[in-house]
Amino acid sequence: MGKQRDLSTGIVAQIQALRQQGLTQTKIAEQLGISQSSVCKALKKNCSKRTNCSGIRKTSARDNKQLRKIAVSNRFKSTSELTDLWNKQTGADVSRSTTYRRLRELGFKSRVPAVKPMLNKKQMEKRLKWAKEHGEWTVEDWQKVVFSDESRFCISFGDQGPRVWRRGGETYNHECVKRSVKFPQSVMVWGCMSARGVGKLCFLKKTVNAAVYQDVLETFLIPTVEEQFGEEDFIFQQDLAPAHAAKSTKDWFTKKQLEVLAWPANSTDLNVIENLWAIVKRKIRDRKPTTLDQLKQNIATAWEAVSAETCDKPVKSMPRRLQAVIQAKGAATKY
Repeated sequence: MGKQRDLSTGIVAQIQALRQQGLTQTKIAEQLGISQSSVCKALKKNCSKRTNCSGIRKTSARDNKQLRKIAVSNRFKSTSELTDLWNKQTGADVSRSTTYRRLRELGFKSRVPAVKPMLNKKQMEKRLKWAKEHGEWTVEDWQKVVFSDESRFCISFGDQGPRVWRRGGETYNHECVKRSVKFPQSVMVWGCMSARGVGKLCFLKKTVNAAVYQDVLETFLIPTVEEQFGEEDFIFQQDLAPAHAAKSTKDWFTKKQLEVLAWPANSTDLNVIENLWAIVKRKIRDRKPTTLDQLKQNIATAWEAVSAETCDKPVKSMPRRLQAVIQAKGAATKY
């Protein structure tokens, strides 16, 4: 395609006049029968010759206040969708770019949303009650708790990873694409930790039912607490997975005379072992394992490298986590 011919002085004057009337670049292009890029180029060229190119603001303070309400009520709408809603509710005729600028002026930024477990009303009520019941616990009380959880580690880490530098038309070039597999290789790991350090790590080889879980506790939890607490009292934390809540598992705890901390459902933000899983996964991502054996070795190495100080830090945050749950009335928190 050849170089685009410059617009005549008359067309440029019409573009400027229509812009002063408040028309968007799209509307101007349609009315004059030219491309939007030509309109944009003409406006930019004219703007470079002027000291003040702000133009006339098409929205009032009242319109902007309405946009704020629309954005708060439609958090997951796109800029185009918000523009349509704004135009319908105010009778304005603003462009997507204007909406985007006003949203930025109002303090809104488009970001990847944080992912949190779904909480229903009943679960939120139980979380709030639990937080209030344990609100008087001190840091010293929480330092007597052994936290536990399972986590899955994959060789492929999904959307996470490096970006690629590429030019137009290179999207699907061999050296520019990231390979993915339908079912990435992965391992499931059970671990435990306290303010005194990490516990024994278990690579789970099969589906965890009550019997398997009790064997994991016998083989990995008991040696951990004997090493970390000796004859001192401690409390064991676990979530409400079926194998954990099974009657035979409860009987196992009774037989072993182990105190288990009551735990609200879907409360990963209260389980400090999640902080350690995140640390280990970051290290694994940097090492880029390509086989399951490498993955397991890297997990074990990263886990063993976690210091007692690193473990103690999130444990000390437990009083703040409970206060956050209370302030959120049982809803998900930043933790």
